[in-house]
Amino acid sequence: MLKGFKQFLLRGNVIDLAVAVVIGGAFGKVVAALVADLLMPLITMLVGKHDFSEIKLGGFPLGDFINQLVAFVLIAAAIYFFVVVPVNAVIARARRGQAPPDPTTKTCPACLETIALGARKCKCCGEAQAQ
Repeated sequence: MLKGFKQFLLRGNVIDLAVAVVIGGAFGKVVAALVADLLMPLITMLVGKHDFSEIKLGGFPLGDFINQLVAFVLIAAAIYFFVVVPVNAVIARARRGQAPPDPTTKTCPACLETIALGARKCKCCGEAQAQ
């Protein structure tokens, strides 16, 4: 039983997941600091305040929800513009000059559905395919 547990723990995907969780936690702190220390002061300069917790709608405290929604949108924007866009640019630059991979699917001329390249009949309309 302990041998199986040891094999489970030493599998690559479990270790990779553990590393991803630790790095994700650290990265979350960096993004939260970016939002709190850089983006929220900018919003305060534009709007006049950054704490919406006093807003109520018919007796319902709506302000905390607005605070969390603004924080979520800012964190998502920070991740997109400071991580996703640069990483995609680096990957695109690295792939420049490489031939695109061979196609694995084709389009049925009768119904325009995507089917496997080696299919003899379309799975949607039953049309025979040229080989």
